[in-house]
Amino acid sequence: MTTGPSATDAEKVPGGADPLRSGVATAAFVPGLIFFGALMIYYASGAGGPTLLAVMMVPLALVVLLAREWAAGEFYPRLRPAARGTLALAQGVAALGAAFYLRVEFEAIRSSRLGLWNPADYLAGATVALLVLDYTRRRYFPVFVINLLLVLYCVYGYMAPGLLHHPGLSWRRVVSAVSLEMTTGVFERLAQLGLTLIGSFLLLLAVLRAFGCVDSILGVSARLAARSPRLLPQAAVLGSFGVAAVSGSGAANAATTGAATIPLFIKAGFTRVQAAAIETASSLGGQLMPPLMGISAFLMAELLGVGYVEVVARGFAPALIYYAGVALGVYLLSARLPVGSADLDLPPARRADWANLAVYVGAVVALIWLMGVQRQPAMVAAQQVFLGLLVVLGGAFLWRQLRARVRDGREWVRPFVRLVETFAQTTAELTLLLASLGILTAAFTVTGIPDKLGVLLLQLADFNLVLMIITAFAFGYLIGMGLPVTPTYIVLAVVTVPFMVRAGVDPWVAHFFAFFVAVFGELSPPTSVTAAVTSRIANASFTRVMWRAMGLCLPLLVLMAAIFTRPDLVVEPGRAQAGAFVLVLIGTLGLVAALQGVFSPRAGRNRFMRAGLAALSLGALLLPDARYAAACAGVLLLTLLVLGVRRRRERRAGV
Repeated sequence: MTTGPSATDAEKVPGGADPLRSGVATAAFVPGLIFFGALMIYYASGAGGPTLLAVMMVPLALVVLLAREWAAGEFYPRLRPAARGTLALAQGVAALGAAFYLRVEFEAIRSSRLGLWNPADYLAGATVALLVLDYTRRRYFPVFVINLLLVLYCVYGYMAPGLLHHPGLSWRRVVSAVSLEMTTGVFERLAQLGLTLIGSFLLLLAVLRAFGCVDSILGVSARLAARSPRLLPQAAVLGSFGVAAVSGSGAANAATTGAATIPLFIKAGFTRVQAAAIETASSLGGQLMPPLMGISAFLMAELLGVGYVEVVARGFAPALIYYAGVALGVYLLSARLPVGSADLDLPPARRADWANLAVYVGAVVALIWLMGVQRQPAMVAAQQVFLGLLVVLGGAFLWRQLRARVRDGREWVRPFVRLVETFAQTTAELTLLLASLGILTAAFTVTGIPDKLGVLLLQLADFNLVLMIITAFAFGYLIGMGLPVTPTYIVLAVVTVPFMVRAGVDPWVAHFFAFFVAVFGELSPPTSVTAAVTSRIANASFTRVMWRAMGLCLPLLVLMAAIFTRPDLVVEPGRAQAGAFVLVLIGTLGLVAALQGVFSPRAGRNRFMRAGLAALSLGALLLPDARYAAACAGVLLLTLLVLGVRRRRERRAGV
């Protein structure tokens, strides 16, 4: 296994300062260490419960990120250093003071003074809410704008016309809804999920990153695919597939895998736009891939009132269909491009890389075994796997350091410091995002917006269910243009899903549809976050990358329709799901081939073949009678095999 980061390539805090060498960075590291330690104590004991945990840890998460932004010079950068430091210190003291007060008065706020809160209660709650909003303004400006507009709507709703009119709420009522009530707002179940269940899985990501397992996944996949320039783009698919299981973010996948794969694609002969588009389509699957599903798996389980394993069991089938479709599209694209045979000059995989890859696979298998076979709670299973990884990877690292007789004490603790940093920063950022979304959902709830929009959706459903689905998609598309996947899914789940269910749509289908639409928001023009990351890495046109990636991401659009025509894909794991999986998979591959494939050098014949493949694919996907759909799928699969063999022979003959 890897020896971990060296002194030269150690993980750096924002701003480039090594916490083991820089006093400023060390000061910024201390809040993260306290945050990490407090969560470890909670995971071991569960003392106080998740609500009290959120009351204490949301303000501490603010302090963690304030310290990091200050150390990196990113906190109000237009201010002078002295003013910037003073403001950061004031916000940190305010956050900790509010946390201390809410902890001391926790029981009284929730019981004896419930609904009769005093001015100090309101001040403490408002302080945390305002600090969360200020962080959201700096980090997620669209979310901040929506929250601000919703808060103003809560107070001044009497000025709104028509369907959106309401009498208006007092500022005290707004403050209590977003903080003191604790069933809504910054301390509600979303922030609690981020600190407990999701945080337990982020531990796995942190330990795998700290000891180089993620880097090994990328390195091994690139070296395997680089044996043939035609297969090189599959490095992006394979790498993203592996990293996605512990990342769950399209943009994060793009930043991680793209930094390694995009330069290789360009060196092998792909254009910059093609290289970035391939990585965009591959990385987008990070949102779909269990066990995280862009953290939507945890939220979906909470909203549906089911176990986390129930969601994951249904999530694998769509994710595999997406990856298979992307892999085929990427292969067909590379097969008809003039890709050179440049020497990529990749060093052979080290023994440590293969060992890290084996550890990663073992961790995924252990998670599946503990949750699926042993039926252990997901949070407990993740923590057990984390402890196992820490023992194996940490023990191997220390043994290698001992054998190498390393005398610098900082080198002995470097990966463990990286583990604490990665976990504290990632979990704190997620917790504050979810706390901000708690403000959003609280404003939705107290003003009755979901009910008002739901009336419109139900009226559309009475007219035509398809029109209702299209309207829900359009609403999600607009929301997804400005929000990340998680808030988009939450908004759709709150606003549209209940009324889709009342109109007769299965709850699983409705939630997965909302999830797919939210994921599409990462790609949807004109604000594709994932394409923005890859185009920046490739130094290519953002617009061209985005539109080229849209073609490769066709499987995601197929999935949005297929869950309505083949609901067994997500309704119930088992034989019915397997049958739906096969039909949707074959239909998706057929549509990808029809869009990306070239089956004849003659343009007219080629268009006819592609049109035939598209017709058979749509039959497999949309025909309501399973027998006719299976017949279309069988003919389609046979046709694809025959055309594939034929084109392979033609290429060998130089046609």
